[in-house]
Amino acid sequence: MSQYQNDIQSITRLKEQEGSGWNAINPESAARMRAQNRFKTGLDIARYTAGIMRRDMAAYDADSSKYTQSLGCWHGFIGQQKMISIKKHFQSTERRYLYLSGWMVAALRSEFGPLPDQSMHEKTAVASLIKELYTFLRQADARELGGLFRQLDAANDPAARAAVQDKIDNFVTHVVPIIADIDAGFGNAEATYLMAKQMIEAGACCIQIENQVSDEKQCGHQDGKVTVPHEDFLAKIRAVRYAFLELGVDDGIIVARTDSLGAGLTKQIAYTREPGDLGDQYNSFLDADEIAADELGNGDVVIKRDGKLLRPKRLPSNLFQFREGTGEARCVLDCITSLQNGADLLWIETEKPHIAQIGGMVKEIRKVIPNAKLVYNNSPSFNWTLNFRQQVYDAMQQRGEDVSAYERTQLMSVEYDDSALAREADERIRTFQADAAREAGIFHHLITLPTYHTAALSTDNLAKEYFGEQGMLGYVAGVQRKEIRQGIACVKHQNMSGSDLGDDHKEYFSGEAALKASGALNTMNQF
Repeated sequence: MSQYQNDIQSITRLKEQEGSGWNAINPESAARMRAQNRFKTGLDIARYTAGIMRRDMAAYDADSSKYTQSLGCWHGFIGQQKMISIKKHFQSTERRYLYLSGWMVAALRSEFGPLPDQSMHEKTAVASLIKELYTFLRQADARELGGLFRQLDAANDPAARAAVQDKIDNFVTHVVPIIADIDAGFGNAEATYLMAKQMIEAGACCIQIENQVSDEKQCGHQDGKVTVPHEDFLAKIRAVRYAFLELGVDDGIIVARTDSLGAGLTKQIAYTREPGDLGDQYNSFLDADEIAADELGNGDVVIKRDGKLLRPKRLPSNLFQFREGTGEARCVLDCITSLQNGADLLWIETEKPHIAQIGGMVKEIRKVIPNAKLVYNNSPSFNWTLNFRQQVYDAMQQRGEDVSAYERTQLMSVEYDDSALAREADERIRTFQADAAREAGIFHHLITLPTYHTAALSTDNLAKEYFGEQGMLGYVAGVQRKEIRQGIACVKHQNMSGSDLGDDHKEYFSGEAALKASGALNTMNQF
């Protein structure tokens, strides 16, 4: 017997126990409302989605073609429409998540207005967006189930009714895992713990945290990044784990992000107890000059290593500089120590989407942690077209092929769009995620800011047409006609906003006295 039928029976028994005061309560209506509200709290969601991610991680370990994907969403409606579209096109949400980008929170969700990705937005904004996303996803469940219940009522033969009942019993929820960005933790480890708790209580099963200095935090694709010693970062990883454990999300997932590849600075010299310990390894990457004691200047900071006095290079900002060319080695050490201290997945922020570069680092990590897996940012900050055309150009040149028809620095030009080089580059872009999952240990591919860009692009197209010569046709041909023909759910925007759900409830609560909005005069009937 299905859960829906079980609920009808249990509510019927409860109604009988309560007596005549419950005569007007319809057990089937109450059971429908239960089905439409499967997840009662954010912690219910976090526990459910953590289980999904853990199963997906195990499936990827067994078969690298089972990688997962997500798109970054900055509003509940955007996340909802994404999942509705995925269900429409693929009839499943399997291995498809949501990503919550701190960049988009800063740029789009702060009361200060648009801000750079420097942890200046309100700490509570991330948890609020998680809650908002799941509110919209739960509403998508309720809306779709409401339609199925209406189909069930309209079914006029047992076979049709059984078919609809089967769809209800095997309903695929829109609620999927969210990988949520906590930036560099917004303060010390206690601040990180408190914020992680808010995010988990809102529904996050997976939290991504980076190894930058919290009050110096920069976007991973900008200059000026400053990292912290390993022990400082590991304390924050442990803070997130304690938050998961306190709230009973025992299999919550932590993504440890390293910005070391592009970060040439540190704010602190790491504390070290003995040669070769973690602090000593961190300090070994510092750009330092060997000096004698009598060469010390006023205020100089020195460290002793291998019996030598070394003076790390310090900038006027009081930041210390790493040696050039140490980024990959620092990334590898960051990743190994994070996985050895409670992280589950890795994120290496790179300056370009290059499988060989990523795979080389993963190979070194897997010498110590054989099942190391990455979350990778398929970033809009990369010029994908130029990067991959240049990669193909370089490969052609290495093979001894004639590249005289191409100018490497100008490969973005439209004149190359129909060339063999451009076609090969596009094919590499098309297969990048599958190739990187197989060759570079990438379990999860995400695009951080896609809906930021799609909102801007679609708005630009509509503004150009509507305010130009096309007038109303700019909207009708460019938006509504496409919505109708592509079966976009929100073309019936009254239904999407909950009008039909409200009508169902009015009928449950008021019976024949209900004043419904979905009658014959509702213009949504035109669609």
